[in-house]
Amino acid sequence: MAGTAGTPGTPRVLRAMNDRAALDLLLEHGPLSRTRIGKLTGLSKPTASQLLSRLEAAGLVLATGTTEGRPGPSAQLYEVNPAAGHAAGLDVTPQRILAAVADITGRTVGRFELPTPGRRTGTPVVQQVTDALGGAVKAAGLARDDIHRLVIGTPGAFDPTTGRLRYASHLPGWHSPTLLEELAAALPMPFEYENDVNLVALAEQRLGAARGHADFVLLWNEEGLGAALVLGGRLHRGWTGGAGEVGFLPVPGTPLVRQVTKANSGGYQELAGSQAVPRLAREFGIEDIPQGPYAEAAAHLVARAAEADDEAHRGLLQTYATRLATGLASLVSVLDPELVVLSGASLTSGGEPLRALVQAELEELAASRPRLVVGDVREHPVLRGALESALATTRDEVFDTSR
Repeated sequence: MAGTAGTPGTPRVLRAMNDRAALDLLLEHGPLSRTRIGKLTGLSKPTASQLLSRLEAAGLVLATGTTEGRPGPSAQLYEVNPAAGHAAGLDVTPQRILAAVADITGRTVGRFELPTPGRRTGTPVVQQVTDALGGAVKAAGLARDDIHRLVIGTPGAFDPTTGRLRYASHLPGWHSPTLLEELAAALPMPFEYENDVNLVALAEQRLGAARGHADFVLLWNEEGLGAALVLGGRLHRGWTGGAGEVGFLPVPGTPLVRQVTKANSGGYQELAGSQAVPRLAREFGIEDIPQGPYAEAAAHLVARAAEADDEAHRGLLQTYATRLATGLASLVSVLDPELVVLSGASLTSGGEPLRALVQAELEELAASRPRLVVGDVREHPVLRGALESALATTRDEVFDTSR
């Protein structure tokens, strides 16, 4: 008996599978000809032609240009229609909300930054979110109804059992137990929230140094020290969303920090967080320490230490690497990951010299020996991860031709 429409193996489902395969290839490779799509999918030329006609009629692909500079007649090229769908992402810090809109191909088409100067702002969080999103949508030349999905990245994590933001006491206004309900009422599109470091890991997994890796740890060091854990290809968030909050980790070399959530700090944060780098520089007699936010000062000092060849700067970089490896040793001993990605300006600014030192120290301190790499996604990685997360769901919805 023939299966009903929508049953696996039926013509409708098979067509939808072929359609999605072709769309994913166009996203990966850019414009392709009918012949090339046929070869990559294993479909015959007539079937590939029918597929492209179907996707073009649905507004999912566009005919764009022809092949040139090759023997034989030119061939029509096809690409994913950028206007087929749009998604948005927000990167939230205590100082600002950075919002962006991307089309279905992943290209950023609008960006907006809303300053939120700490506790001095009297603007409610919901209005801050809608204002930031509205600015990015306007910059993209779109309306809010054009946005299929929004992903909001924040420090800490929303506890799924209470709906409250945890592990981020430094983010004023975001701790109301009704905040998620208020956002849902104010936003015209579905939205999700995610920890900021988890989003950086997602960006590295999709676009950067962790592509092709199903088990890795991402260590982040900027305003705060944190980690993201990807196990079996999926983010591990923990029972309350706190997996990876390694800044609170007790480590040798620094006094125990008690009541860590009230202090918003812990042993590993005090030992190897960005705020420790200027202190270390002073201990080594380094002068000309930058003023201003400690994350920026740390990145500057680490970059300078990685390039300098004097004893003081070498000592700074070696000590910093040892401190970083001290906390990493606990992580890799428990998780045994294939890869560790170093990310955040206080780590990436050290480049290969810092990576090599941390790798050598970790091999002394831990039994398992994962490969360490420096993250590739440097420009607004939290925002890029938010967009990638929103786009993944948007593409699933927009590209589903079985409906």
